[in-house]
Amino acid sequence: MQLLIKNIKSLIQVSDTSPKIKSGDKQGKLSTLENAWLLIEDELIMDFGSMDLPYDSKGKTIPTINADGKFVFPSWCDSHTHLVFAGSRESEFVDKINGLGYEEIAANGGGILNSAKRLQDATAEELLQQANERLEEIMRMGTGAVEIKSGYGLTVDAELKILRVIKKLRETSPLTIKSTFLGAHTFPIAYKNNHQGYIDEIINKMLPVIAEEKLADYIDVFCEKVAFSPEETDQIITAGKKYGLKAKIHTNQFNSMGGIEVSTKHNAISVDHLEVLNDEEIEILKHSSTIATLLPSAPFFLRDNYPPAKKIIAAGVPVALATDYNPGSTPSGKMPFVLSLACIYMRMTPEEAINAATLNGSYAMEVNQELGSITKGKKANLFITKPMPSYAYMPYAFGSNLIETVILNGKIQ
Repeated sequence: MQLLIKNIKSLIQVSDTSPKIKSGDKQGKLSTLENAWLLIEDELIMDFGSMDLPYDSKGKTIPTINADGKFVFPSWCDSHTHLVFAGSRESEFVDKINGLGYEEIAANGGGILNSAKRLQDATAEELLQQANERLEEIMRMGTGAVEIKSGYGLTVDAELKILRVIKKLRETSPLTIKSTFLGAHTFPIAYKNNHQGYIDEIINKMLPVIAEEKLADYIDVFCEKVAFSPEETDQIITAGKKYGLKAKIHTNQFNSMGGIEVSTKHNAISVDHLEVLNDEEIEILKHSSTIATLLPSAPFFLRDNYPPAKKIIAAGVPVALATDYNPGSTPSGKMPFVLSLACIYMRMTPEEAINAATLNGSYAMEVNQELGSITKGKKANLFITKPMPSYAYMPYAFGSNLIETVILNGKIQ
């Protein structure tokens, strides 16, 4: 099965060979091909080129899309979400409006604990249905690959329930999905004064089953004052590594407290959030292979500090962007809005933001060999925009739906 897209105004993130992750000055450079065509065969990008030398179909009739005035992007790679959850938390949204902070809400039994109670009461079928609806939603907004974390269970049975739902999603969804075990999201009420007791449950009861059933690719820990200390984070990540789970760590959302040091010690694939980050920690990241994944819709929703994106990029640390889609601090999986926030509040250029949401995002979930760029032989996960004047219009027009056609695995969705 072939599909030809012709008269493309601009083909975005194009490369003849699979490109390396972008950092420093290179993060601000975006490779494009103007007035282009692109050929898809089965699930893959077969070829592309300039309309000055149109594709020769050799007399064959090929289904064709005329993309005159439109842009073709590789699908967004959203490398940080929690989209398997039960219900919403708009009551806490109102609490925030009335002046309560994230940590105050958490101390009152809200936040993650609120979602955990709802999830524990939900059936796997209910979770699967809700998650499928969210996947459909983010797909229509251009996402073609997504990482999904557990963490709203906080019991052995509930955490495994989430991961089994994610496994089912991987088997049935057209999106490329990576799974992360985040049992260490916070401490359940029963273990509020017995941290080691819950850590022992994670290590001795959850991890063996996760490994046996192949339920996760990564292990994550929320390293924060409201959650796990650097020492506790180190213990859990060390245990996960013994089961082949690589680290992706939540840290520096509210405090700078040693999470960066623990993350780089374990060669974490990424450190995520980084709303609070000092120069010494940026220097540590600079000398590591760890990607800085920034989630600007979280501080937007919480009215909090934005990560120092420009300082991180200037230091040569590769930056990825992701949504943090979750019911408490980011009830949205809209990647185009994340790009807008990155440009408006973190002063990232459109080129830096697009690179962060496509190529670098693919590296942050280790799917860069098949996704993240328009490259021959890569999976045909891409989208066609509505007519736009330039690619900068994507983050500029933050309220508009600019995505017209979504193609995943070579098929129009």
